[in-house]
Amino acid sequence: MMGPSIVAGPPLAEEPGQGAQTIAGYLREVAARYGSREAVVLRSDAHRTAWSYDELLARSLDVARALVSCGAAKGERIGLLMTNRPEFLSSLFGTALAGAVPVALSTFSTAPELDYLLRSSQVSMLLFEQQVLGKNFAEMLHGLDPSIASALPGGLGSTHFPYLRRLVSLGGAPGGSEPLAVAAGGAIETWDEFLSHGAATDEALVLERADGVHPADIGGIFFSSGTTSRPKGIVHSQRAITVQWWRWPRLFAMHEPVRSWTGNGFFWSGNVSMVVGTALSTGGAIVLQRLFDADGALDLAERERVTFLNGRPHQWARLQASPRWDTADLSSVKYVPRGALIWQHPSVKTDWEVPMSFGCTETMTICTSFLADDPDGGFEGSFGMPLAGNILKIVDPVTRDVMPVGSVGEMCIKGPTLMNGYLGKTPEECFDAEGFFCTGDAGRVDEAGRFFWEGRMTEMIKTGGANVAPVEVDEVIARISGVKRSQTVGVPDDLLGEIVVSCIVRLEGAVLDEAAVIASCKEQIASFKVPRRILFFEDEEFAGAGAVTGSEKLKAGEVRKLAQARIEADNAEAVRRTLA
Repeated sequence: MMGPSIVAGPPLAEEPGQGAQTIAGYLREVAARYGSREAVVLRSDAHRTAWSYDELLARSLDVARALVSCGAAKGERIGLLMTNRPEFLSSLFGTALAGAVPVALSTFSTAPELDYLLRSSQVSMLLFEQQVLGKNFAEMLHGLDPSIASALPGGLGSTHFPYLRRLVSLGGAPGGSEPLAVAAGGAIETWDEFLSHGAATDEALVLERADGVHPADIGGIFFSSGTTSRPKGIVHSQRAITVQWWRWPRLFAMHEPVRSWTGNGFFWSGNVSMVVGTALSTGGAIVLQRLFDADGALDLAERERVTFLNGRPHQWARLQASPRWDTADLSSVKYVPRGALIWQHPSVKTDWEVPMSFGCTETMTICTSFLADDPDGGFEGSFGMPLAGNILKIVDPVTRDVMPVGSVGEMCIKGPTLMNGYLGKTPEECFDAEGFFCTGDAGRVDEAGRFFWEGRMTEMIKTGGANVAPVEVDEVIARISGVKRSQTVGVPDDLLGEIVVSCIVRLEGAVLDEAAVIASCKEQIASFKVPRRILFFEDEEFAGAGAVTGSEKLKAGEVRKLAQARIEADNAEAVRRTLA
């Protein structure tokens, strides 16, 4: 008889490669190790900004001293609303050095979204980049609360944002002239004005505050992407963030300094976890791109000899469509999670294989994984075993009873990187009676303790009695040349219950038809998973239907509605032609 589906990883204390488990302690440890080495790089046109580890620590201490001087208390929440630039990192680490809590806010936010994020996070200070693409966040703040100019700084505060007492603007792009922040009157300080407050604050005081932070204290707050509802504020401990930073090089079998590129915002926990950990834990460098641009990304990878690229399939498709694709020298690239299109580039030569892993924002990224250099790490279909300190169980989604080994149920997890909880939610609203977070993901474990992910329980397509995970189909489609983005959904069907339908946006100028996509899928996945229909859409159609989030994720529910409407219209047209 099969035993229960409960699997525990080894004790966290036995995990090799771990170091300080507070954010401030992490920075001080890597700075002590690597000192003068290059840690952070940003190119902006002809301007190149580069900070060493020592400079990153010094700039972070500058931010910490300013925060302390401005009255930041331990545990106080500091909002960070910036693109990828060195000041984001100095603000993240500086906030931690001051004993406060960084709150990462999306630069894709519209005015209503920013209003929600600020009010729900209750930040007391907001460090923000004034101009991001077509958005002026200073003007946006003034529009949300016209009285903010007289309320901040030094006033009684904003009644609309009752916890907010200080606004600090970074101005424009690094290396350029910084426009004055005037949209909200005198309420907004410039970056230099803010830093000047810390001149009289003793560095020893900051370091004493940093030493008083415990690994169990709150380390940061991130928001979910909000594809199905309003974003949830996810509270993580100091330990959750730093444990992941230390473990990435071991999981990825990185044995040399890594130069990690990202064009995705650090307000995503997976990005700040993976990019910071792979770079700084190895003595490498973080190569920043403020906003993703395909030509710029290829240029950065070539000029900065990037070894690690962290992006998404639709971004790889844009790289492949760039005029620079064929001539770019990507020979330095060695590590590319979710990057099959990159591996097709003629200059990329690597034998590295992605270790299959599973995780979510609530576990500060991964909670199960193989090791990249583990000879058994490619076990087909498995997402690895619980990482150190983690325990997972598979439960019946209705009765909540633990399922037998091999049975599919809901995956639940607890461990050292599990969130403290959601903002505004009680523990019992976040965890079960045993302290497990129930992920909403379907999965099973085998007798060896390996975890097999079967997709989101709410998004699983049930066709002809079989379950299909949309992400598995989309990963196959993402590797097809000419695909910009795809979302696979289940559309109601009288015979099968649901049919598998993939909705695709083609790259501009790409020639791609339904038969070709289906044929490619048939070569790589089981027949019952192959889409019965391929529907082609334009980005504008997705956007017009509200199917795209600000971070360019697709909302499966809205895409499903579009697909169903398209199929119903096609069927009606077919009937009309038959009767004509």
